[in-house]
Amino acid sequence: MSGTTGGATRTSPYLGPAQGLAAIVGLLVAVEVASGVLQGYYTPIFSDIADHLGIQDADVNWFEAAQLIVSALCVPPLARLGDLVGHKKVLLLSTAVTAVASWGVALAPSFTTFLVAWALQGAYVVWLPLEVAIIHRRTAAAGPARQRLLTRRSAAVLVGALELSVIIGALTSGALVEATSMSFLLALPAVVVTVVLVVVWVGLQDVPGQLATPTASRRDSLLGAFDLRGLGLVTLALGLVMGGLIAVRLMGPASALPWLLVAAGLVVLVPFVRLERSLEEPMVDVRVLAHRAQWPVQLTAFLFGMSVLGAQIPLSTFARTDPDVAGYGLGADAAFVSTLVGVYVVFLAIGAFTLPLSARLLGARGALVASALLVALGYGLFLPFHDTTQQTLLNMAVAGLGSGALVAALPAAAAAAAPPHRTGFATGMTNATKTVGGAIASSVFAIALAATGSLEGPDEGVAPMSGYLTVWAVCAAAALVAALCLLLAPRVPEEVEAAQGATRSGTLAT
Repeated sequence: MSGTTGGATRTSPYLGPAQGLAAIVGLLVAVEVASGVLQGYYTPIFSDIADHLGIQDADVNWFEAAQLIVSALCVPPLARLGDLVGHKKVLLLSTAVTAVASWGVALAPSFTTFLVAWALQGAYVVWLPLEVAIIHRRTAAAGPARQRLLTRRSAAVLVGALELSVIIGALTSGALVEATSMSFLLALPAVVVTVVLVVVWVGLQDVPGQLATPTASRRDSLLGAFDLRGLGLVTLALGLVMGGLIAVRLMGPASALPWLLVAAGLVVLVPFVRLERSLEEPMVDVRVLAHRAQWPVQLTAFLFGMSVLGAQIPLSTFARTDPDVAGYGLGADAAFVSTLVGVYVVFLAIGAFTLPLSARLLGARGALVASALLVALGYGLFLPFHDTTQQTLLNMAVAGLGSGALVAALPAAAAAAAPPHRTGFATGMTNATKTVGGAIASSVFAIALAATGSLEGPDEGVAPMSGYLTVWAVCAAAALVAALCLLLAPRVPEEVEAAQGATRSGTLAT
């Protein structure tokens, strides 16, 4: 279904008197509040969780690795499913999985069950792309220019709510950790996600997806339109690459097995791309991704993931390092690290909320480029200036401004550059590529921060300063490359619309 025919009949259900944009955004803000709680609540209490489970602090790395794998694997199929059956349905599905997993985290009797539940909790990463797709489709009747504006403004509100909720979550867990039991403490995020599940179920209006067929034939239509072979190949490729990266973290870069796994995953991409190009309704529309209006956005998401996902644990451990022992670090306690996180997230929220203003002043592409340059500047400042709390706060504030704007802008930019029936896929891919970038960076950073070249680390438990310099240099360089890539994106909306038309007509050659 092209999504370009039918005129008013096609677009009228998306934004009408039954449920206006303000009501939709208000409901979706509740979802982002839950997302923010999940992303901020656990960070200050990871050491306490390790004690609760009877594991070493180093084993906490498995949480990140497991959740990144699940996140990277679930986003493409869920985003595609949203385009097919309706974005609300998939938002409900992913929220239900996250709610069950969150209760599993709270009630897990062992490290293994906790790890499984924590990994499944990664289904929440598809929330923001689905929300942007919902808004983008339901504002279709407003016209292309107004649609882009409303989507960008709404995304800024959602990301602003997300970042503020991260702060609230971090401060809440930090305040309660000494005053209550760990089981009760871990149950609070599960309660929040469960409430949001009910809110979305009851409050959000459903809009049919591509397969708006009678219930009796929907199963056949879905199986015919859902690219199971593509799903299998992309799952195999990502699984091999992620498995190889985990093996690098466990075995060190000198071992051959991790690199063989990574190479095998890359080789699987060849038949995967060939298959997707041959299908009318592929799981991953490589023609859309390869176009000049789309690939700079997706590559930026990949590069941005290196800092926004991969650099957070190194920043936390750097702040906690005692300068009297290591010769560097801030010597901060857990409470002060929560404050540092709060300051960083405040600037993330400012960056998100000011996105509409920066887009008005610089244009949509200019705002993206400026945001990437701010991220590059913030991490670049860490290289000479990292000795004091004031320097660290300034660096984090600069990087946070750019990061907040990118979090809000990338899904909206991907939606604007995609055909109407591929908005869920395009916005979902920004999170998928960002997650893969974060996973790769996390593995590289883990090696850089381990003086022995493995996860064991030095006997005294202190990473080399050169490792942190590597982290900041990689983050700065990745953001700078992203800014250069964005300069190759179309400058004006008309070019994007022409790209959409070419994609829909199947004339793209690459």
